[in-house]
Amino acid sequence: MTTPAPALLIAGHGTRDDAGAEAFRAFVRQLGERHPHLPVAGGFIELSPPPLGEAVTELVRRGVRRFAAVPLMLVSAGHAKGDIPAALSREKERHPGVSYTYGRPLGPHPKILSVLERRLDEALGGAHEDRADVTVLLVGRGSTDPDANAEVHKAARLLWEGRGYAGVETAFVSLAAPDVPSGLDRCARLGARRIVVLPYFLFTGILPDRVRRQTEDWAAAHPETEVRSADVIGPEPELLDLVMERYEEAVKGDLRMNCDSCVYRIALPGFEDKVGMPQQPHFHPDDDGHHHHGHHHGGHAHAH
Repeated sequence: MTTPAPALLIAGHGTRDDAGAEAFRAFVRQLGERHPHLPVAGGFIELSPPPLGEAVTELVRRGVRRFAAVPLMLVSAGHAKGDIPAALSREKERHPGVSYTYGRPLGPHPKILSVLERRLDEALGGAHEDRADVTVLLVGRGSTDPDANAEVHKAARLLWEGRGYAGVETAFVSLAAPDVPSGLDRCARLGARRIVVLPYFLFTGILPDRVRRQTEDWAAAHPETEVRSADVIGPEPELLDLVMERYEEAVKGDLRMNCDSCVYRIALPGFEDKVGMPQQPHFHPDDDGHHHHGHHHGGHAHAH
């Protein structure tokens, strides 16, 4: 008899916003309906029901002994790095005989970037030819973790690459600078004629609502600049597919680094010709083969 595939546990941030919490729960249900042979459950780290522990208990009641946990988060901040692993190890103690693997956050995957691009097109009314006049302000949640904030900048750069926007700037709605008004000021100082504020959030909630309100306030005070608000990512097919991709990685133990946005693996706009190119170690001028400096500067062969 074959061992059943590990169940899928989705871990969410949690929100005080009922609509946002329900969007998460509906997404988990949708995943379960899409994969009827796979036990799927989801829970939150804080603020909204059900808690993650309850989701694990539900899986155990359904006979699950192994599961893969995927954080439904765009960036790896305190929740993904600390809170979820801590919660999972606690559940392992509560349910002897249960084992799990932990997947990685969603990150600025090409699937997410294509939804963000669609949200921008919707906000612009489908006016593709005007992109050169459009400056995008990508607004992340914001964190006390510099690495998490840097990931939002990475998403902004990947969104800009090959898509023809005038620029993609970054701001944060909490805990990190620049805030939304400062981000909009920066766009204006850079000469932006049209700005689209794009929330880097999966679902509706208190923070995306705040982004929209702050954008409207700034726009009212700056009538000379055209400012539009785009929608959150939402439960798109790409998001459902990406969660399953993270699940498969976790199950196989194939936790890769930044291969999602690697031009040698994925056709990124403007770099399609690089996909599948053989990788040669590149020559580093400091590397004479004798390692006088006590450390190795050698070439970086892509393991693709």
